Amino acid sequence: MSHGPQPDQPDHHQPDHHQPDHHRHQHDHRPGHDHAASAEDEAGQAEVLDLDAEVLAGHLAAVADWLPLAAGPRRIVDLGCGTGAGTFALLERFPEAEVLAVDASPAHLLRLREKACARGLDDRVRTVQADLDAADWPDLGAPDLVWASASVHHLADPGRALRAVRGLLAPDGLFALVELAGFPRFLPPDAPAGRPGLEERCHAATDRLHAEHVPHRGADWGPPLTAAGFALAGERTVTVDLDADTCDAGRDAVGRYALATLRRVRGAAAPHLDPADLDALDRLLDADGPDGLARRADLGVRTERRVWAARPA
Repeated sequence: MSHGPQPDQPDHHQPDHHQPDHHRHQHDHRPGHDHAASAEDEAGQAEVLDLDAEVLAGHLAAVADWLPLAAGPRRIVDLGCGTGAGTFALLERFPEAEVLAVDASPAHLLRLREKACARGLDDRVRTVQADLDAADWPDLGAPDLVWASASVHHLADPGRALRAVRGLLAPDGLFALVELAGFPRFLPPDAPAGRPGLEERCHAATDRLHAEHVPHRGADWGPPLTAAGFALAGERTVTVDLDADTCDAGRDAVGRYALATLRRVRGAAAPHLDPADLDALDRLLDADGPDGLARRADLGVRTERRVWAARPA
């Protein structure tokens, strides 16, 4: 589970959690799946989630500021919390609140706990490991605010999860459902030299996989929320268009974000790219090579987040 863009592998459904997000996404259950490979994949996913939180912190804060709340919530549940992007944005926005952070990944939850301790916020955060695709959820209390960022679209039965949220919310509580309208783009359309439009072709390849394996990605969540017993209280789109040189996180962070994200995109797109595109992509992903992303002067971050706010009807 996660909050950031997650270029998921076609059979990886852990709610980011991201991801082409991310996952993020419950866990990879392939027969004979290599646990070392799974741990490596989860570490890569966590890196993307952390960088997403760092680079897009201002936009996440803007979403938290926009939430139509009459008063600051005291009890918040972050569903599919990933490594904590939403958790920490909400703790900063609502200084009287405590957050119950829920995710399927023990590694992500451990990382979140470590961050909370490092920031002196461990007394305001509790973590719960749970599979949101399970029929029965653990007791999550009666929160004033439930936040789910880049997680609901990964679930096998989103409608059941939305009804579960409706059942646990306080009567005057608010549900904030945040989804990526598109995965980040980092390169201009005419890049790289010799293979213009490479990034779009990579995303087109992953989009075909997602259409089959993550069919709820890109959905309009208004009707499902209404069907689950909610009344919409607001909807908005937050547009992200950052230049690496003016981004608050700095050019280095944008470069690392682009590298980590496109490495994960490569894993899903590689079988569907022609050899020339794959070669060009590998040159971009060569951190020490002359054509590597870190050396480019034209990096940026372009994406959108869509937000639905709803109350029990």
